[in-house]
Amino acid sequence: MKIIIDIGHPAHVHYFKNFIQIMKKSDHGVLVTARNKEVVHSLLNSFEIKYIDRGKGKKGLLGKLIYMFKADLLLLKLSLKYKPDIFMSFASPYAALISWLLRKPHIAFTDTEHATLGNLAFIPFSQVVCTPSSFNKDLGKKHVRFNGFMELCYLHPNYFVPDPIVLNMLGVIKGEKYIILRFISWNASHDVGHSGLSLDVKHKAVKELSMHAKVFISSEGELPEDLQKYKIKIPPEKMHDALYYSTLYLGESGTMAVEAAILGTPSITVSTLSKLLGNFQELSEKYELIHFFDEGAVGLKKAIELIVDPESKSNWQKKAQKLIEDKIDVTQYMITFIEHYKKKDR
Repeated sequence: MKIIIDIGHPAHVHYFKNFIQIMKKSDHGVLVTARNKEVVHSLLNSFEIKYIDRGKGKKGLLGKLIYMFKADLLLLKLSLKYKPDIFMSFASPYAALISWLLRKPHIAFTDTEHATLGNLAFIPFSQVVCTPSSFNKDLGKKHVRFNGFMELCYLHPNYFVPDPIVLNMLGVIKGEKYIILRFISWNASHDVGHSGLSLDVKHKAVKELSMHAKVFISSEGELPEDLQKYKIKIPPEKMHDALYYSTLYLGESGTMAVEAAILGTPSITVSTLSKLLGNFQELSEKYELIHFFDEGAVGLKKAIELIVDPESKSNWQKKAQKLIEDKIDVTQYMITFIEHYKKKDR
């Protein structure tokens, strides 16, 4: 079987990395196209996954239209030469459109209910749309649900083994408390009209949390000069190890909040988007692994409450273990689904 996988965001690298490696070992062909966004290429290089660069995105409506045309044209040319049997992606409008033009199936994954415009760009052109069971919208006949979260593609114990070397990279000793703060840029189309931590609360969080633990900041955008010294300095592929050993996560990133929760780290997100997401609702209500708030001051208050509680980390680890027992290995689900779909498609 020959598969094309289109990757547009660092998280997508993690979603598909184990699938790609396992399928290649089983003598399937996998061609990866990847947008040059943030650390996408460096992550692919670190996992020794070969890819074809589809360039950087553009800003502004005209720039986005030009980029879409160029990316579609590149993917079309590659597809005509490679002759794939199937396309896969996480909500890629490029893979969806080209698969439709070539009359090949596109198996899409998504967990982002509120990405209305983005969903309209790929769902009509996809044969199947796979989502977590917690997804709180019905996408119709092509909608298939699985009992897991996208983050379990790479954080399931079948694949993820925490590497304590990250503690040396961070300059902390085992058992020493540290906190990871994550700030995002709010530039995605589905972020319009939403917000997270104000600059004032960011400064306040660093000041107050530093009284209880070391603070490290991961940020999409440039940090203010006075916060530069807190910037986390580890290779991007080591971030999950850092989250695993962390005492607390506080931030605006939904993906990192879910990752922290699954890894057994007390997780707080401040984002007006969180209440719209089914995975957050399940992780909060059923497993009590995530706290999410609209207001930064409320989130910071909860963060202080958890960091001073000596039992919070061990409690989260127990709850995370229960989640792992309840959920499936999502990478294995992908493999089984694709192989079965291809046989059925013949």
